[in-house]
Parts: sequence; structure tokens; C-alpha cells
Amino acid sequence: MNILQRTEIERFLTSGEYDNSFEIWSGCTFVARAKSGSAALRGALISEVSTLTDRVSVPECHHSGLDINARAKFAPMVRGLFPQVEQMIILDMLEHSVVFLTPITIIATLEKTRWLHTAWELANLYLASLDAKLLSDTASGLLGLSEETTCYVSMKYFGNNDPFDDYVIHEAAHIFHNCKREMVGLSESRRREWLLEIDYAKRETFAYACEAYSRILELGETRLARIRLLSELAEASMPPDKRVQGDEYVDILREAVAARNGWKRILERCSPPK
Repeated sequence: MNILQRTEIERFLTSGEYDNSFEIWSGCTFVARAKSGSAALRGALISEVSTLTDRVSVPECHHSGLDINARAKFAPMVRGLFPQVEQMIILDMLEHSVVFLTPITIIATLEKTRWLHTAWELANLYLASLDAKLLSDTASGLLGLSEETTCYVSMKYFGNNDPFDDYVIHEAAHIFHNCKREMVGLSESRRREWLLEIDYAKRETFAYACEAYSRILELGETRLARIRLLSELAEASMPPDKRVQGDEYVDILREAVAARNGWKRILERCSPPK
């Protein structure tokens, strides 16, 4: 490995950035160079993650493949957002969409993730779940990330104490605007290309609203209980994302709690302008 290649690996490890033309890697064609460069960068990432986690104590629960009843968790959201004829297809897809990043799953995940930058983000997500040193001081404090039809979730999911947080629902909500209907076998048209049409500027608002509304439904058995929970949420801290307007977020949830189908109200408020 020459000095340019070593420098490129160091840049990738510390920032997640790399030259996607792969010009410095061996190979007679772009495909060959891309394959060689991707393998080198991905291998270095896996090696660095192993080195960093060797320095921390991994709790016993992190070694097991902890799981959730994904179908039951997603069912209320899917029933509220999709017509009955499509619900089974969407649930089948979501049931197999959740990947918890554990010592058992992390290596295979970093090897198979489609994009190198996504692998870098997932490496930091995993390191943060173990309170290990991150690859970069500027790495985002993600607890979940979705790509196409997969939701990657931190093991901190199981230790979270905020009653209105649910990273699994949050990341699943992002799948709806990331995944095309034809990918899961549903018919599409010019006006219905994605599972759900969400305004680009409202994607995080939609995900946070779905997350909070799901928890309100789980915790509140009656309408009065849900109204009380909404009041508690409104007095708590707002989503830690500058793309989400706190007043709008609470207003959307207020409409959802008051509606017969709150999921539809969230979708309507976050859909593109007609």
C-alpha cells in the first residue's frame, strides 16, 4: 500500500469522506478500482472499530441478539397510514427491517452496507452505544439510521428512559419516503412513486411525530390519558433537530390525538403542498 492509499484510508476513518473515483487504487477499469478501494476502506474501518471496542468493557446484554416484536410494534402505524390491501405487504417488509448493532451483527453490517459513508456512520453509532471513542469528534450522535428498507438501531434503545422516544418507529417512518412502491411489489404511478409522499422539508418532523404519537398510543389507553401525555410532551424538551419546528411538531400531535385516525393527520400535515 502506497502513501496516497494510506492517506486516503486515514481520511476516510476520521471523516467518512473518500474519493469516489477511486483513482489511486489498483485495477484496469473503474469497477476494478472501486472494488479494490472499497475493500481497503471497509477493511480498515472494521479493523479500527475492533481496536476501539477492545478498549472498552462490553455489557453482557450487548453480546446477545436482543430482539423486539417488530410486527406488533409497526402494526398500528401501518394500519393508520396504508389501505388494508397494502398493509400485509408493508408489515412483511418492516418485520425484517430492524437491525440492532451488536457485537454479533456489527462486522457483517459494515461488510454488507451498500454505501461506504453509511458504514462509517453505523460504525460511530455502534461505538457510541458502547461509550467507546468515536472515529471523529464531529461524528453525529445518531441512535438510529435508515437506508432503503433497513433500520439500523443502537443498543441504547433498550436503555432509553425518555417515555416519548422510539428510535425504531422513527427510522421506520423514514423508510416510507426512502423506499419506492415497486421495491416491495406495489403498483406505482407518476403521483405515487414512494410508499408515502412526504415533503422533503418535513421528513424529520414526520418521523419525530410518528415516534411520539406511537408512544402516546402505547402509554395512553383512553383519550383523556393521551391528552395528558401530550401536555407532558409539550412541556418537555423538543426534538434535538433544527429541521423540526417545536410549535408545529406539538400542533401536529395535538391534531393527531384529537383525530379518529391520528396517523393520517400526521401524514396530511407533512405531505407536499398540492
